[in-house]
Amino acid sequence: MKDRIFLDSNIIIYSPGMDKVKKRISVDLLKNSPYISIQVVNEVVSISIKKLKIPNSDAYNIGRVLLNKCKTVSLTESVVLKGFDLSERYGFSFWDSLIVAAALENECSILYTEDLQHNQSIENKLTIKNPYLNMK
Repeated sequence: MKDRIFLDSNIIIYSPGMDKVKKRISVDLLKNSPYISIQVVNEVVSISIKKLKIPNSDAYNIGRVLLNKCKTVSLTESVVLKGFDLSERYGFSFWDSLIVAAALENECSILYTEDLQHNQSIENKLTIKNPYLNMK
C-alpha cells in the first residue's frame, strides 16, 4: 500500500524557489497528490506575499493550484482538539500541532516538514520526515 503523505507549508514553499535541489524535491512530493490542510494553503500564500515578495495575484494562483492538485482537508473541531493534546504531550507549537493533527486525522503515515524531529514517530502512526536531509 502506498503511504499517504502530508506536506507542511515549509516544504511547499521551496517549489517556486531558487534552490534547485530543494525545488526538485518539493515538486516531486507535490506530484504525489499529497494531503495538505487549509492552514498550509494559507501559510504558503502568506509567506509568498510577505517573505518572497510575490505579487498577490501570483500568490493566490499558487494557492489555487494547491487547492486543485492536493487533497485539501479542513481544520475541524476534532483536529483542533487533537492539536491541543499533541501540543501538550509532545511540546510542539500550537501551529505545528495542528499540522500533525490534520495528518493523523487523515490517516497519513508520513509528514514532510523541516520543523520537527526527523524520524520522530507520533502515536505509532505518523513518521516525521525532513526530505532535505542527505540532499544530492
